Amino acid sequence: MYAILDIETTGGKFNEEGITEIAIHKFDGQQVVDKFISLINPEKEIQPFVVKLTGINNKMLRTAPKFYEVAKRIIEITEDTVLVAHNAQFDYRILRTEFRRLGYNFERKTLCTVDLSKLLLPEAESYSLGKLVRSLGIPVSDRHRANGDALATIKLFKLLLAKDSEKVIIKETIRKESQGELSEKQLDIVRDLPNKTGVFYMHNKDGDIIYLNKTTDIKKKVNQLFTKNGDKSRKLAKDTKKVTYEETGNELVAILKEYEELLKLRPKYNAIPRKRMYSHALCKEKNENGYITLRIKPYKECKEPLGLFNGIFSGKNHLFKITKEFQLCEKLNGISEARSNCSNYDDGLCLGACIGKEPEETYNKRVTASIEKYNLAQKNMVLLDKGREIGEQSAILIKNGSLVGLGFYDLNHQINNIHILENLITPMNGTRDANFLIESYLRKKKVLKTVEIYS
Repeated sequence: MYAILDIETTGGKFNEEGITEIAIHKFDGQQVVDKFISLINPEKEIQPFVVKLTGINNKMLRTAPKFYEVAKRIIEITEDTVLVAHNAQFDYRILRTEFRRLGYNFERKTLCTVDLSKLLLPEAESYSLGKLVRSLGIPVSDRHRANGDALATIKLFKLLLAKDSEKVIIKETIRKESQGELSEKQLDIVRDLPNKTGVFYMHNKDGDIIYLNKTTDIKKKVNQLFTKNGDKSRKLAKDTKKVTYEETGNELVAILKEYEELLKLRPKYNAIPRKRMYSHALCKEKNENGYITLRIKPYKECKEPLGLFNGIFSGKNHLFKITKEFQLCEKLNGISEARSNCSNYDDGLCLGACIGKEPEETYNKRVTASIEKYNLAQKNMVLLDKGREIGEQSAILIKNGSLVGLGFYDLNHQINNIHILENLITPMNGTRDANFLIESYLRKKKVLKTVEIYS
């Protein structure tokens, strides 16, 4: 659990500043579950340059609560959390100083989004909050006010969590939390998991990920793992001290994240994907009459693979599907063994290419269209689908027929501006296996929208 924090102060000498405004959002990694926002009477004058910067003046704070009046609420909302702030060292110092004046030792673990951004966004021109979120297309209102900056920090932190493919943040957070033997509460952790699509991670006592999996129902899948019989399952359950998760909003993003993270993290209890996940391919040739014919062959025998499959049966099922969808010839594609025209021609479902009735030029155009619909080759596009929450969508970026990466956005200008889009994207390996996963998904299911892009 995190507490996203932002504080505005009076300015002045080191360790003599007073708090003028505070915003704390309790964040479970997916959404805000509690918040506290308040002006604070610092019982001292605000520096003129601070008034100009924040818009907070002495008159506004006369009736505001003093720090000791809100101290209990701050302790409660930050209990058992890791404080997250942009330049956390400053906010944490100010907060500890105020509590020290009350004779209370306030201690919390902290994460700094400046440090995390330098690690996960190394190409950023600036790491100041305003410039950084602007470069990412993240909206920010009430800049230099506690709640405005805290909300921007939440958006930034969610982006950093999504980009953190090696799970540095999660592992560091778990190491910072107090550890011990599994309690009843931890054993029943499944109760707090959502029935949402995403990827979940099982951690050992050191925070290391020992198992991960994609699923369309996180709660159900984890529950199955905890109750499954078998030595390996029991050992996994015993070694698991915590389960974290990342919602993806849709299944394709979950599939790609699982594949990428399995190869990168290689968890102890997972089977690592084979070097090549596909065995067969869709191949094309031209017969003696100039008609394009399609066949499913072993991948090694295909000079120009036009679609990848994990077996001959899934390949033949796809070939049968596109033959029907695009009114292609079953005989030319090897589905029918009829001596003359196939039964589809008699039924009016084929235009007669196999007997030379349909011009090869018009027939070949349909064959090409059938290939292009389900093949990523040379395409530049963004696959858009549901995001993790209302108003958000996911984006999978493909360039020159290869996966570039994926991310999330909630404003149209973020997706229409290729520079901002590329900043939002978490880079991924554009391998043939990644293409196989995407093509396999698109053959069975649909995404909300496909947008062509131009470099």
